[in-house]
Amino acid sequence: MTGGRKTEGRAVIRVLLVHDACLVRSVLAEWLRREPDLRVEDTPWRGAPGRARLLRPDVCAADLEVDSYGVPPLGELTSRGPDGSRPRLLVLASAHRPGLLKRAIEAGALGYVDKEGAPDHLVRGIRRVAAGERFVDDSLGYGFLKAAEMPLTRRELSVLSLAAEGASVAEIAGSLHLSHGTVRNYVAAITRKTGARNRIDAIRISQGEGWL
Repeated sequence: MTGGRKTEGRAVIRVLLVHDACLVRSVLAEWLRREPDLRVEDTPWRGAPGRARLLRPDVCAADLEVDSYGVPPLGELTSRGPDGSRPRLLVLASAHRPGLLKRAIEAGALGYVDKEGAPDHLVRGIRRVAAGERFVDDSLGYGFLKAAEMPLTRRELSVLSLAAEGASVAEIAGSLHLSHGTVRNYVAAITRKTGARNRIDAIRISQGEGWL
C-alpha cells in the first residue's frame, strides 16, 4: 500500500472507481467516501487509463461491463508509473460473463467482487487488495470454472472480433495475413465450438459470455 497518511489507525487508500453507468458510479463513489480511510475518485472507462496515469491510485476498482469498448482495457489501468509502482486491480464482476473474468485474471487482478453481492464486500475487497492480498467472492466460483473452459483460441477470437466489426472474409484474411480458406475454416471451428447456428449467432453467444 502506498498511501502514507493514516486515518483512525488505517493508512489512507487512494481508489479510482471505474464504471460506465453514471448514476451507479456516483452512488458507489459517495458510498465509498463514507469510509474514513478511502480517498475515492471516479471515472467512466473512456477516461480511465488517463486518470489512472495521472492519479496513480493504490487500487483501481473497475466494473467489467464497458459501454464504450467491446473489451475493458484492464492492462492500461495498471501500467507502471515513473517510480516503478503500479495500481492494484480489483474488478466488479458477474459469474454469468466468464470471458470477462478470464480477461481480469490475465490482467493480474487481485480482487474479484460479485456485482450481485453485498456492498460491504467492495470495501473489504479494496482494503485486502491494497494490502497486496487476494480477495474473491465465493459466489463467483461458477464463473471461474467457466472461464477455465473458454473454447476459442486467440486466433479464433481475432477472427471473430473482426467479423463482429462487419469485416468480410477477404478483409479478415488481409488483416490477419491468412488465406480465404483458412479464415473460413476458423469461422467453421468457431461456430462449432460455440454451439452456434452461424457466424452471427457465434458473435452473439461470444459477446454474451464476455469472450468478445
